[in-house]
Amino acid sequence: MADVNAHLAVAQLVPLAKELDQNKVTPGVLGFIVFAVMGLAVWFLMKSMHRHMGKVAFDEPADAEGTAGRAGVPSGSAPKPGPQGS
Repeated sequence: MADVNAHLAVAQLVPLAKELDQNKVTPGVLGFIVFAVMGLAVWFLMKSMHRHMGKVAFDEPADAEGTAGRAGVPSGSAPKPGPQGS
């Protein structure tokens, strides 16, 4: 039954397609809707990523010797980058 309804719907749309200019192709309303949905999905994903990145702690935890991931350098006395050669 569903195949018959789909066939009738397509049969009614075929004459409308013949009226279009064969040399001009446009995305139409469906293309706009798909593009808008993709844009909204990217926006929601970016919003979620921003929220999740805010929860991340970037500080390295100190191990048993009091170093923060660097061998022999205490966590509070890491050398600051400066000009090279001086």
